[in-house]
Amino acid sequence: MSARDYLRFGQMKMFMHHIYEYRKGIRNLVLCTMCPTCAQLLSERLERQGIDYLVRPVGEEKVNLFFGKRACLEAIRSFVDKPLNKLTPEEDFMLGAMLGYDITIQCERFCRRRAAAQESFS
Repeated sequence: MSARDYLRFGQMKMFMHHIYEYRKGIRNLVLCTMCPTCAQLLSERLERQGIDYLVRPVGEEKVNLFFGKRACLEAIRSFVDKPLNKLTPEEDFMLGAMLGYDITIQCERFCRRRAAAQESFS
């Protein structure tokens, strides 16, 4: 097994674990960043399992694959129309909260990003 194959195998194991957590109700929304080929394979698996998903390009070699509850994906469609590093502080906060990140850390991140954005306008 090559290093690249091993990396993809590791990504597949992580993906399967995310599906498990979604099915058990631990997560409502999952985000995985991967190559387009992997995303195609995983999208097919999600379709077979009846799990809603959304693919957003990151660049030529990567895509973001979101999957989870339909309402979460509809919200994602409404504001993730650009690279994640270009999200506003409010959008970034909302995405982090939807992904289940620690809310206190998200609040701290929001305050830092908002302050930085306000300084760049000054």
